[in-house]
Amino acid sequence: MIFALFFAAACVFHFLEADGFAQMLPDFVPLRLPMIYATGVLELVLGVLLLIPRTMRLTGTLIAIYLVLVFPANIYAAIKEIPAPGFNNTPPSALWIRLIFQPLLIWWVLWCSRGRGTEQ
Repeated sequence: MIFALFFAAACVFHFLEADGFAQMLPDFVPLRLPMIYATGVLELVLGVLLLIPRTMRLTGTLIAIYLVLVFPANIYAAIKEIPAPGFNNTPPSALWIRLIFQPLLIWWVLWCSRGRGTEQ
């Protein structure tokens, strides 16, 4: 439940700080702002589906895949020293440390989505 709330909050943050998230994407990526809004909606949908026992396991896997797919944006932000969304300045070390948390999030969602809802 905590991870689902975390993901729903991420959705809200995508809408509140859309420009900051869009900056994390390279210039060659088309439709950056619409993509940020779409991923925000996707995070809300996935967060809700994670709460439903019948869809929990599949949703955990989909969230893990999603987190792998957005990881390059975090790498790009660290390399280019793009501040975290919502901040005017982020220490470069914090941008690199943030990369460590993505695999932890992947582990967390896979772990918490395996507990219940696996039987039908």
